[in-house]
Parts: sequence; structure tokens; C-alpha cells
Amino acid sequence: MEELVQKVEETIQPQHKHVQTIVDNNQEKVLQAFQNLRVSDSHFSPTTGYGYDDFGRDTLEALYAEIFKAEDAIVRPQLISGTHAITTALFGVLRPGDELLYITGAPYDTLEEVIGKPNQKDSGSLRDFGITYNSLPLKENGEVDEHEVRKAINNKTKVVAIQRSKGYADRPSFPISEIERMIEVVRSMNRELIVFVDNCYGEFVETREPVEVGADLMAGSLIKNPGGGIARIGGYIAGRSDLIEQCSYRLTAPGLGKETGPSLNTLQEMYQGIFLAPHVVGEALKGAIFTSKLLETKGFQTSPAYDEYRTDLIQSVNFETADQMIAFCQSIQSASPINSHVTPHPSAMPGYESDVIMAAGTFIQGASLELTADGPIRPPYMAFVQGGLTYSHVKIAVVKALKNAEARKKNR
Repeated sequence: MEELVQKVEETIQPQHKHVQTIVDNNQEKVLQAFQNLRVSDSHFSPTTGYGYDDFGRDTLEALYAEIFKAEDAIVRPQLISGTHAITTALFGVLRPGDELLYITGAPYDTLEEVIGKPNQKDSGSLRDFGITYNSLPLKENGEVDEHEVRKAINNKTKVVAIQRSKGYADRPSFPISEIERMIEVVRSMNRELIVFVDNCYGEFVETREPVEVGADLMAGSLIKNPGGGIARIGGYIAGRSDLIEQCSYRLTAPGLGKETGPSLNTLQEMYQGIFLAPHVVGEALKGAIFTSKLLETKGFQTSPAYDEYRTDLIQSVNFETADQMIAFCQSIQSASPINSHVTPHPSAMPGYESDVIMAAGTFIQGASLELTADGPIRPPYMAFVQGGLTYSHVKIAVVKALKNAEARKKNR
């Protein structure tokens, strides 16, 4: 195994070098934004209660806007997840009678109840507020069907949504260049449409972000990429200033908007997190490339391949059986710094149709910038490996998981 690991690392050197170039470019961009806004330690002071005149919070939001090339941003500990940030954005800009159109297939499982399922009880979903929804399946090659997009857009369509990462879907994630092309197609139909991008898992993987190529809004989670592995909570929404204002009224209350919302004791870690984010994302990417090549060498099907272009942190691995997939995820858990003694098992989880196994021995609960492995237990048996605060940890954990998965296969 040591010889194999050495050969794999020699093979992937060009890919790791490319990742480091991206890290350097993004780190310079982030550093320049910090300097332009003259961030100081006084910006770390907490506020409580209403959070009026929280200049640390306001400067943090200006920082995100500058880094992502947006007009404005919301960055708050009150946004508890990527799903919450996306929900806030959609409810912020959609009104009764409007239509939400996803052109990249059905969105991530946790958004199904936000949108509203047929016969779902009244839960305050978009459907309950008279907002209609449509999603367009991708073509067999995983591309957006431009012909169907042109057919689907109608006079009720207000928001066209794009999910950058594949989530739990068996399809490629969409690079920024492809998102740019999608936006051009939408703009050719109607320039007034709002283009929203679910940017989860994608921040700092490339040198450009969706707003830079024409998206009106994008959202993500601080316990993923932009939190740098140290933000304990939070989410962000970035984009056009008029739309950010509407989203802020949904986050707090009409008339209050961004003027309220205390930062409590979260500011220093949020500032430091986004400063560290380019580097930590690079570590996770290097780990994903190693994972892909090592498992491919041992006969597993992985996506993306080690030498494919990447736009997010997600590395999927296909297994022959549910048992083999479960063994792999359990091994990742046992190689974690936190709760390594705990054995995860598949179980029902809110927002998911199938039982899900989640290996996540993380310092921050649910933090998928830290090394995790999870997936729904349904054919094809596919585990989604993501994150890793250090490349070395990913390497150690994946080697252990491979040994255990092979042992389970041999025992069969």
C-alpha cells in the first residue's frame, strides 16, 4: 500500500500544482479585499440584542461582496445552513403567482420540502404561498437542455435556478464557464429574469464565482468552503443590491432588513475563516484528487476522475453493494479526529427520501469542509466524499477506508 500511495502521489503532481495556482490566485484576491476595507481587530467586537450599528458585521458583508464581485451581501450567524440561506433568498424575491424554474434537474433533497411536494401538509413552503415550480431534467450526457429551457420559460417565470454542485445526483457538477453559458441562454430569452445559483461546495474551487459571470444572486454556507473550517455557524447571500435588500426583509422583517441582527461572538472566526478558505479548499481539493486516483487504481468507479476539471469539493465513489459502501463510510468515521469511536449506520433523515449514512467526525456539526463521507442507501451505491482540512488527513483516512472496503469485498 505504501508503494501504491507513492505512485499515486507522483501521478497526481500536475493536478496538485494546478490546484496550488488556483489557491494562490484566490488568496491574493481575498487578501486584497481585506486590505482595501482596512479590516482591523476592532471589527471583531461582538454586538447583542438588535445589533444596531454593528460595523464589524457590515464590513464583513462588504468584504464578501468585494471578494465575490457582488453589489452587496448578507453574511449572518442567523443563517444556519446552505438550505436556510437558499430558502431565505428564494422567499425573499419570489411572490405569489411567480414560478421558480430549476434548469439543472431537481435540486438537492433538502430543498424538496422548501419548494413543497404534492399533498404535503401546510408547512409554509413556496407551494403554500402560491409559487409554482418546475424542474428540467438534464440530457443523457449531463448537460442542460437549452431547447427545453427555451420552451419552459413563460410569463410567470421569475427565478431561474442553477445548482452548481451535483449534490447526491449522478451527474457532473457545473463549472463556472458552463454556468456562464446557461446564463447567456436565459438572458437571450428574458433579461428581467432573476438567475439564482446554489453555490454550495463551489466557493474558491475556481478563480471566478457565479455573480462574476452574470448571476443575480448566489448563496452558500459558512460551514462549507467560505468558513475556512473554523466558522461554527452561518450562511451568506450575495448579488444585486436590490435583491439583497429583499432577502434581508425575509431574514429579519420588512423595514428592518440588514440594519438588525447581532453578530454575537462570531465575527473573528468568520473573518479568519474566509481568509483561510482558499488554502483549506485547496487542501480538500488535493485530497479529492488523491482519493479519486487511489480508488480508481484499485478498480472503483470515481467521479470526477483524478485528472478532470473540478468546480466543487464533491468526490463520488461507486460501490458494488450497500454493505461495501457502508463499510467505506464507517472507516472514514473511524479515521476522524472527533467521534472516531462511533460507528455510523444508515437511518432516516429529515429532507431525504432514502435512508442516509453520514460519516462526519467533525469539529463543527455538519461541516462538510471537514472530511466527510455520506450518501443515500439506494442503487447505484454511491458515497460522496468531500472536504478535508488537511491533505494528510484525507490521505490517511482514505487509505484506511480502502483497506476495509477491500477486506469486506474479499470476505464476501
